[in-house]
Amino acid sequence: MTEPAKHYVSWSDVERLVGRLLKALPRGYDNLLVVTRGGMVPACLISERANIRNILYAAVVLYDGEERALPEPVFVQFPEAHQVAGRRILVVDDVWDSGSTIVTLRDRLRKAGAHVDVCVLHYKPRRNRFPGDGPDYYAEETDAWIVYPWEPEHPLAD
Repeated sequence: MTEPAKHYVSWSDVERLVGRLLKALPRGYDNLLVVTRGGMVPACLISERANIRNILYAAVVLYDGEERALPEPVFVQFPEAHQVAGRRILVVDDVWDSGSTIVTLRDRLRKAGAHVDVCVLHYKPRRNRFPGDGPDYYAEETDAWIVYPWEPEHPLAD
């Protein structure tokens, strides 16, 4: 199998992608739920610009670098059911790759009674393990391995 090309995203690119998401996102979310660690920077930018102050997070382990470390996502930290029940929640992550992490997280939130939308900077439909499913909002489609400016292997950007 051929390795996907790496695409180095700059800080300017991140600003542009977040701007694209903000134009598409509806208003009225009760909470933002950040998928750590990749979703932290986009979630911060979205929360500031959309004035969403109630921020929850889910710490999830699936990858070790570029290699998938586990067969299924493991939640190290997740909000309690009473924190999400009946709330409109926007889940924010950097990328929907296979979809395993976000689908597991979204299903868990829905079982707790939350109304969930998912947004990501990048969506990889050809790697998606869930046919007919995907993020509700995304800024860009790609097949590349994305390297964001906050990642240690990214050359200094901008």
